[in-house]
Amino acid sequence: MTNRLRLALLCALVTLPSAARAQAALRLDGTCEKLVIGTQDLSASCRNVLTNAVSRNRTSFDFSTSDGRTLSFSGNGAQQEATEETDPLQPINVVTTGTDAAPTLAIGACRFSTPEPGRTAITCEASAADGRPFAGTFVTVARAAAGAPAAPAPR
Repeated sequence: MTNRLRLALLCALVTLPSAARAQAALRLDGTCEKLVIGTQDLSASCRNVLTNAVSRNRTSFDFSTSDGRTLSFSGNGAQQEATEETDPLQPINVVTTGTDAAPTLAIGACRFSTPEPGRTAITCEASAADGRPFAGTFVTVARAAAGAPAAPAPR
């Protein structure tokens, strides 16, 4: 790893968002299809809720399990409210496992599928310098706002 990359990653760590400073957070309901932390495949216990938090110019996608374990992918970028209007790629440079764990430098990205009626897939993957993999895939469920007309049935 070059010194320039190490410096960039260190700067990213210093500006990590914290819950107390979060400027916006979205709770997304849907289906967690995959959750991998290192050598552990936690897909079977992954909760069907994903949180997208933003603080200044950093955003994170937070996955969790039914027994309280968490995996957060964090990088520079904007909140993803309408994936058809935003970049399909969110660069990731840090992952955090657990609420009290130290951040781990990891390089990867979160990608967004082309939105389909009622669903969008968010796939995050990153690798630590020692090769440990981190991955999560979540498929959102779109719901009509209260009072909004129902979506037409697919043909």
